[in-house]
Order: sequence, then C-alpha cells, then structure tokens
Amino acid sequence: MTDLLQRLRERKLVQWALAYIAAAFAFIQVLDVIAQRFGWPDQLEKLLILALAIGFFVVLVIAWYHGEKGAQRVTSTELVILALLLAIGGGLLWRFARVPSFVPAAAQSAAKTNPPAEVISEKSIAVLPFVNMSGDVKQDYFSDGMSEELLNALAQVKDLKVAGRTSSFYYKGKNEDLRTIGKALGVANILEGSVRQQGDKVRITAQLIRVTDDTHLWSHAYDGDLSDVFELQENIARAITDQLKVALVGEQKARLVPVSTTNPEAYSLYLQATAIFDRRDSPRFPDAIADLQQAIQLDPNYARAHSRLAALYVVQSSYNDVDLAQTHAQVLEHAHAALALDPTLAEPHAAMGISYNTLGGGHLKEREEFDQALRLDPDDVTSNFWYGLTLIETGYGKRGTALLDHALTVDPMMPNVLRWRGIMYYYAGDRDHAEQFLTRARTTGLSIADRELAWIAFDRGDAATAIRQWSDGARNLLRELPPGSPEILAAGMFGDVAAKTRAIAVLDAYLAKPHAQVSGQIPVVLTLLDQTRRALELLRTTRIGDNTDILALMWSRGGKPMRALPQFPAFLREQGFFELWDKYGAPDDCKKNPAGEYVCE
Repeated sequence: MTDLLQRLRERKLVQWALAYIAAAFAFIQVLDVIAQRFGWPDQLEKLLILALAIGFFVVLVIAWYHGEKGAQRVTSTELVILALLLAIGGGLLWRFARVPSFVPAAAQSAAKTNPPAEVISEKSIAVLPFVNMSGDVKQDYFSDGMSEELLNALAQVKDLKVAGRTSSFYYKGKNEDLRTIGKALGVANILEGSVRQQGDKVRITAQLIRVTDDTHLWSHAYDGDLSDVFELQENIARAITDQLKVALVGEQKARLVPVSTTNPEAYSLYLQATAIFDRRDSPRFPDAIADLQQAIQLDPNYARAHSRLAALYVVQSSYNDVDLAQTHAQVLEHAHAALALDPTLAEPHAAMGISYNTLGGGHLKEREEFDQALRLDPDDVTSNFWYGLTLIETGYGKRGTALLDHALTVDPMMPNVLRWRGIMYYYAGDRDHAEQFLTRARTTGLSIADRELAWIAFDRGDAATAIRQWSDGARNLLRELPPGSPEILAAGMFGDVAAKTRAIAVLDAYLAKPHAQVSGQIPVVLTLLDQTRRALELLRTTRIGDNTDILALMWSRGGKPMRALPQFPAFLREQGFFELWDKYGAPDDCKKNPAGEYVCE
C-alpha cells in the first residue's frame, strides 16, 4: 500500500485528478449558463457531462503514463488523441446546439410529414390575385373575388394540388420572381391575370405560366356580362385542367365552377363581404353582415351567402362586443339554411363547430360538426385550423397540432395558423422553431403574435423587450381596460414583485365591475401572475369572450398549477370534458383511475 501511494505521488496522479475535477466543475457551471441562454436541449448537457466523466479516466491514464516516463509533457501521439476527442466533442456540439436556420414556411409547417427534398408535382398550381384594371381601387374586391373563385374551384379537383388562398394572396402587389413564388408555395405552375369591369361588362385575362422556365403555357381573354361571370370562370378553370392534363371525376366532368347565384348584384355583395371577412377587418364586420343580408334578400336561395354569414357571425364574436346568445342563434340559423340549400358545403359545419365551442352547446356537438366538415372537405384550411384549436383546447394537443400542420401544407402562409403552430412548438419546449413560426406570423401583419414572442424574449433574459412586445400584441384585446393597462400587466408578468402587485390591482379593479363577458386575455394574465385559482374560478363563473388561449395554456406545461388545483376535476365535469372523453378517449395527459375518474398530470 505504501509503495502504491509513493508511485501515485511520483506520477502526480492526485494533482492531475484534482486539477481536472476543478476545471470540469467550473466548465459545467459555465455550460449551464450558456445552455439556458441559447435554449440548448437537455440531451446536449448530458452528453457533455458524460464526455467530461470519460475524460477523467483518460486524464488519469495519461498522467500515469507520463509519470512512468518521468516527464510531464504530452507526445505527438497523445496530441492526436486529444485532437480526436475535441473533434468528436465539437461534432456533438454542432449537432445538438446549432440554431436551425429559417426554411420556407411550407417545409416548416409539416417537417415530419413532408421531406425536405419533396419533388414538386407538375400538377400543382397557385392562383395569384388578379390585377384590378378597372381604374377604381374600390373594385379590388371583384378582381380578388375572381381569383378566389377560381382557386376554390380548382382546389376541388382531386388530381391537382392548389396553394391556399392566404399564401397566394400574400404576393398581391409584390413584384416577386415567379420562380421564388413557386418554390415558396411548392407549385410548378402559376395562374395570373387581370379583371376589367365597366358597368355590366367584364373582361378577364388569364395566363398559365410554368415556374421552372417561365414558359407561358396558355393565355386567353374572356369578355362577357356580369351575369356571365360563372361561365367565364368555368372556361378558365377548364382550360387550366386541360393544359395540366388532370383527371376530372364525377360532376367535375360536366362543371367545375358552380353557379351559386343567378343574381349579379347578390354575387357582387357576396364578394364585398368576403373581402372584409378574409382580411378580418373587424371594424367593417357590420358592413359585411349587411351586404350578405342584402344578398340573401336578393336571392333567398344563395347558399354560400348564408354560409359566409354564419362564419362572419362566429368570427365577429371574437373581435366585437356582441350578444353571444343571439349570435349563436344567428350562426345556427344561417348554417342550417346554407346546408338545406347545399349539403356539400363544409363551411357551415365549421362555423357551427366554433359556435358550439365559444358561444355554447357543448364539446360533443362541436366535435361532430368538425368531423362532418372534414368529411366533406378534408383539405379545407379553415376547418382544419378551427378543428385543430378545439382539439388542443380539450386536451388532444397532438392530434390538434397535426391538423395545424395539415392546414399549413395547404396554405403555408396563413398567419394565425403559423402563430398557433409556433405556440405549440413553444409549449413542447422547442423555442427555436417557435420563434421561427411566430416571427413569420408577425411579418404577415399579425400583431397578436407579439404576445408569444414576448415569452421567448423573457426566456432569453430580455424583460424590457418582453414587456414592450406583449403590451403591443395584447392592446387591441384589452380595449375595455384603462389606458396603459397592457404595459402594467406586461410589467407584472415579466417584472419584479412591485410590478406584479400593480398588475394584480389593475385586474382587481376591472373584475370588481360587472361584465357580460371578459376578455380571454384576463385569465391568461392571472395564470402568468400566479393567480391560478382566480383564473380557474373566472373560467367557471364568467363568460369568456375567446377562451382559446387560456384553454391551450391550461393543457401546456405552464398549466400544471391549474391542473393541480382541487377544483380542477369539478371544472372539467361542469364544462363537459368528461362526457367528451368518455366518447372519444382520454386526452394526452389524462387517464382514468380505478374509480372511473379522470386524472390529469
């Protein structure tokens, strides 16, 4: 034993071991700070710590070897060994710590289902907004409507991939190279054109262009009266399917563009209302509703006008102060009227699904309506998006996220879908992808995405940016609070204890007054201010204007404190969650215990 200790001292093995342990400990402390700052995955830290542990034994071997030689220096062979170890460590660091670069939205949206090297089908097309040549900017709605009608008709052709409306209209007024557009939207062909309306006369010029070589495959000008507009659209759509040699099935062999109304004025009113609906121009929602009501007076059998009116009533409830019970009745009235006239429409079912969700009726009914909407049109972007949100709200986060991904494969630039996909990435702990999607949503003009970008800024230690971003993103959703309230609430969530106290005081004052309904941001803020019990009580006792954000948060990692409350099971039962789960199975983070009760982690 004495000889062993003597040999250890001679080879300075103890000094090497202590020096290595001290250096490794210091490195781990620095590594922890860097990992938090850059959002590295836990697996990386574990691998590096494992490498340090292996390195300890390597150091002991080298120390013993040097002592045996009687010299404390490293040979060229050992330098090669050390270089290899560094190279392996650097490779692991690059593999796990690098920040993903931004990729086109279409590739981001469904990274698990669409391989990066996906071949673009020759039977694919984007319909860009037709240029308004009428000399009156107020006629934009008509040229936009022509484009959208053609897009919708072509989207029903099973043998043809058509880029979604939001993605195609993203390029309106932009002088982008067609190759760039085709690559971004994942299509091989682009349809562009112009519309000139003079009184009752209309001329539509259209041209089909192959993206890869900018070849004009086909072009033509069509003249007619407003009463002929559906025939003009039919001629264009059929020319495109002929050029691309796509297979038409069933009724499509006879007709691609349905004649939805024989009244030109009703059609024009429908297009005006649709332009407001598509832009989510909430101050003008009453105008759009009036336009559709007038269109229905002119043509009571106008199914699509009834359908769009039902959808408008639903969307308006999230933006404007309305009587929710009356709105729900209006949604059902016009959705049922639309389906009585045209049972193939998916939009009325989606509108009723959202109405049952936010305005009343129960989770079972909303689920049934969305299932029917997707049976009628599996690729309808709105149905996939709205259904995805309702699944997320009721605990089925994985399936809901899959529907968001599908919506983005069809329409990769749809702002609120991008935002929600970013939110779900954030809830899953993938901050880098969350930031990519949220940033893309913000660049489309969706200011509410600033709220979630604020979370990321705060996670990275930038509280000042977080406060500014959140208050900017939430301002329009907190209009009923006194001026300056968004800044106070943001400071409370991302600031010190004193700021938190001021924020709670603002909410106390607001909630002390009676309200027909409360902004959906209030329970979210309460939760983030650690007022979880009050947030749950608000959900139980008060009508929330749009509860999507708080319900999604409730099922995330940040909602664990709420799920741990003793009142939580009663809330789930009252809100019909147990009834839904009994029929469709337990959601992602819940299971039934031996007593038959659902337990949510």
